[in-house]
Amino acid sequence: MPANLTQQYKKAEENYRRAETPEDELKWLQIMLAEMPKHKGTDHLQAKLKTQISQVKKEAEQQRAGGGKKGSGTAKSFRVPRQGAGTAVIIGGPNAGKSQLLTALTRATPEVAPYPFTTKQPQPGMMAWEDVFVQLIDTPPITSDFLEPYIVGLLRSADLALLMIDLGDDSGIEQCKEVIDKLATTKTRLAAESSLDEEDVGLAFTKTFFLANKMDDPEAEDRLGLFREICPLPFREFKISATLPETLTELRNAVYESLDVVRIYTKDPKKKEADRDRPFTLSRGDTLLDLAELIHKDYAKNLKFGKVWGSAVHDGTVVKGDYILNDQDVIEVHV
Repeated sequence: MPANLTQQYKKAEENYRRAETPEDELKWLQIMLAEMPKHKGTDHLQAKLKTQISQVKKEAEQQRAGGGKKGSGTAKSFRVPRQGAGTAVIIGGPNAGKSQLLTALTRATPEVAPYPFTTKQPQPGMMAWEDVFVQLIDTPPITSDFLEPYIVGLLRSADLALLMIDLGDDSGIEQCKEVIDKLATTKTRLAAESSLDEEDVGLAFTKTFFLANKMDDPEAEDRLGLFREICPLPFREFKISATLPETLTELRNAVYESLDVVRIYTKDPKKKEADRDRPFTLSRGDTLLDLAELIHKDYAKNLKFGKVWGSAVHDGTVVKGDYILNDQDVIEVHV
């Protein structure tokens, strides 16, 4: 990507990468084009964006034309509203243990059974981490000939994908490889880090953790070694057993840390204490102005200054809208 892209462009790019529908994609592509600096260094990307905008317009029109068809199976059919500090989508082949993992990490109660295709639609749950929550979404299994279209949209919009392999059975090796190969045929791919393709802005990559499940099986290590030979992956790996909570602590911490967010507590100027029950979560590097916009668009429009109590400043320091937020800052917003 060319240098000197504005912060507004980068935010629009991230929102575009997360878009689940053609309408959302079109909205953010148009903002990206409008925010892009116009010079020779961006000519190539401008052309790519214009081409992608044209393609997405056609997709949006086709979706609107077929929107009334029953059972169309589009991503829009199963949109899951984003909640919490971020979203991780659990994927895998049949009987990989996805629903069991959701049950172990959240209070969700999906149907868990020792036969394939128990999960018929996305099942969300909220994973607690200290004083915040992370949204986890269980999904139906993916095979070489079965991929619910909406799963691609969920993966694209997610902060993280959790790819599970069933190491309790020899068939788990081939089933996990089928998941990877199937997603490689879509416009959303698994990767070590989230990004957009520089040559094809319609192609998105979602950061992925590899979960080696059922490690309590006596033959799990051998199966894992074989899978690594057949299908080496650049993803961070976690050895777990979804039925054993003590094996999930490292994963729970890593899922939250991968979001790279900061927790912000707000304080009413008329009160002595901050509201510490439900902190706001923002991306690391976000500013006071971003917080004000998250609270309410009028706060951002009318922001005068803020007062901060935190590790990086003296208590009650007055800051402007460009102040970069730090984890566990207490902010008093003045409008």
